[in-house]
Amino acid sequence: MSTTVRAAKVPPAVAPADGGGGPGPLARFMRLPIDPLLLLAAVGIGVCSVVTLKEIGNGAAGSASYYVVRQSVYLAIGVALMLVVSRFDYSVLRNYPRPIYAFLLLSLLAVRAVGSSANGSVRAIQFPLFSFQASEIGKVLLILSLSGFFVERLRFVRDRRNTALLLALTVVAALLVMIQPDIGSSLVYLVIAVAILFIGGVPGRHLATLLGLAAVVASLVLVAAPAAGVHLLKRYQEERLTAFLHPTRNAQKQGYQQQMSQIAIGSGGRTGSKAATQTALNFVPEAHTDFIFASVGERFGFVGAAVVLSLFALLIWRILRVVTMARDLFGATIAGGVVAMVLFQLSINVGMTVGISPITGIPLPLMSYGGSSVVSTMLALGLVQAVYARARAGGGGRAVGGAI
Repeated sequence: MSTTVRAAKVPPAVAPADGGGGPGPLARFMRLPIDPLLLLAAVGIGVCSVVTLKEIGNGAAGSASYYVVRQSVYLAIGVALMLVVSRFDYSVLRNYPRPIYAFLLLSLLAVRAVGSSANGSVRAIQFPLFSFQASEIGKVLLILSLSGFFVERLRFVRDRRNTALLLALTVVAALLVMIQPDIGSSLVYLVIAVAILFIGGVPGRHLATLLGLAAVVASLVLVAAPAAGVHLLKRYQEERLTAFLHPTRNAQKQGYQQQMSQIAIGSGGRTGSKAATQTALNFVPEAHTDFIFASVGERFGFVGAAVVLSLFALLIWRILRVVTMARDLFGATIAGGVVAMVLFQLSINVGMTVGISPITGIPLPLMSYGGSSVVSTMLALGLVQAVYARARAGGGGRAVGGAI
């Protein structure tokens, strides 16, 4: 008896909607990978910010939840923008360094022309529902424009004139920020430039020269010139920048903020102080913005501060990982500029609250209250996610001068 095996009938293949042999462009676009740990760190820091603001309880505009509600909205908008930006091909922006840089300068000039004054500074343009602080979004614009200029002039990477040109572009933007006055953000601009030059492979002697020049300028502005009776900065700016070197000399004036901040952090102990008198009674100035880390230390103690710093460590690690895995130099310099921006602001802000760095008004990224800072940081992280997505997907980024 013989057995006949009949071939099973296979239904004809159905062609995909886009006419190709795989998922359509939209499907591929939405399936781009995202770094979950980077997203977790960013959202986690944002949650810590909201919880801390709720514990501070310094209400405004007649509502105790004023800061909490607004910060939550800023974070939601920021996360949404980060996810949207992460889906796009960042390499397209490499072709437009001049328009991006021009928009950076115009936004800073617009603040100077029509910005509203607050505490003697003109740093933002006030709109009915929000204020636009150009120096914050300017950090992201500077990263994109400098990265584009650097890649465009990659063949001149070892030419000191090229290094000087990129630095000059940065100094122009930094000076526009400094005259607001906002010394802290202008320092962030300079750090971003150095990081991009370093990631791009500029000779070490160029970077050493820049660091030496920065040290000479700082000594001249803060020490030599005032000793000779010449004040290149306003007196209160000089005093704020040097107060951490002698905190007890003017403890009721220039050293007051750091003194109160250190007392708040010390009173938090291991798990936090229930009374939290320093922040509850407003002894710590700007407890919801510049000195929010002092609020974390007092309200949640060593444990709370360790959680916040651990989330920042996770965030920085993931961005550094993206620097190493970027498919092209443009992506690597973008990620390098972002990690420099976050790390410098973190170091100065936390150091400021514990008395080891000058008071500059630099916000703690994603923690300090403020829409411009939160949204700008999330946009920067969205660019990092875009670099990560293209690296993991194996497409998008086009190598320039050799892949990293």
